[in-house]
Amino acid sequence: MKDNFDYIGEARSVFDKEIFALERTRDVLGQDFENILQLILDCRGKVIFTGMGKPGHIGAKMAATFSSLGTPAFFMHPGEAMHGDLGMVEQKDVVMLMSYSGESEEVTRLMPVLQEIGCTTVAITGNPKSTLAKECQYHFYFPEFEEACYMHLAPTSSTTALLVLGDAMAVVASRAKNYTKEDFGLHHPAGALGKKLLVKVKDLMYTGDANATIAEGSTLRSAIVEMSSKGLSMVTIVDANFHLKGIITDGDLRRMLERGVDVYNECVDDVMTKAPRAIDYREMAVNALQFMSDRKITCMPVLDEHEKVVGSILMQDIFKAGIVR
Repeated sequence: MKDNFDYIGEARSVFDKEIFALERTRDVLGQDFENILQLILDCRGKVIFTGMGKPGHIGAKMAATFSSLGTPAFFMHPGEAMHGDLGMVEQKDVVMLMSYSGESEEVTRLMPVLQEIGCTTVAITGNPKSTLAKECQYHFYFPEFEEACYMHLAPTSSTTALLVLGDAMAVVASRAKNYTKEDFGLHHPAGALGKKLLVKVKDLMYTGDANATIAEGSTLRSAIVEMSSKGLSMVTIVDANFHLKGIITDGDLRRMLERGVDVYNECVDDVMTKAPRAIDYREMAVNALQFMSDRKITCMPVLDEHEKVVGSILMQDIFKAGIVR
């Protein structure tokens, strides 16, 4: 360990060099980039990424990002490719071969087989005179910049530039395809993001016999019995056609009992919250949560497209669904 070593200064130097590499790469985006994007958009097969070492790790992430944003993609390890995985490559695929030097033996030796298969090949390299650049049909060349490693050996700036290039390709391709939030949620159903985009109020509401409802003109006692029997924190008051007239929450009941209200004779019409805010059953559950949070309430009646009461939704059930964490 060196005395008086400038840790912060050295770290900032790494940032500066990698930021410079990104700026340089951004500034050379042009027709080659557009050509590759068009290949991706026109691809009727898969987009396959391959690379050795650090570019391979980045390639795996690129494939995951493309798949996440609606473009079928996977990573093919060049070593495994030579032992059978090339069988996954078809003529209709686009294969992205990544090597900053353009001379990685494990990658370049794939070319004869890929050419025989007849798939489209794209070189992503920092050396336009390399074997990979010459053998592939399309190419993207990184501009000159130095690795952030103080020995200029370890892939640092080059892998950062490759990572961001992949993100740019995936995001632009996704936008060009009009990939929506709903599409994203469909491909991420298990996570909180997917649930935010997929789970609707109708999926979490209490409906039918599970919902607590009572007719207008009923006694407060009847409302208490209905609420307690359904185990909910609210009861919805409706007219004969199930249009919403009002609600009574467990908090309302506590305050009434503290005031000594006659539960046997009091009419719900006189103590309910009239014309309360409700939510459509087709609305996203996360929007219902936001609505309740903004108004500091914990439950809401749910209406159908005809403005009739079809259920109730509780804030606690939205949290239980894992939509927010």
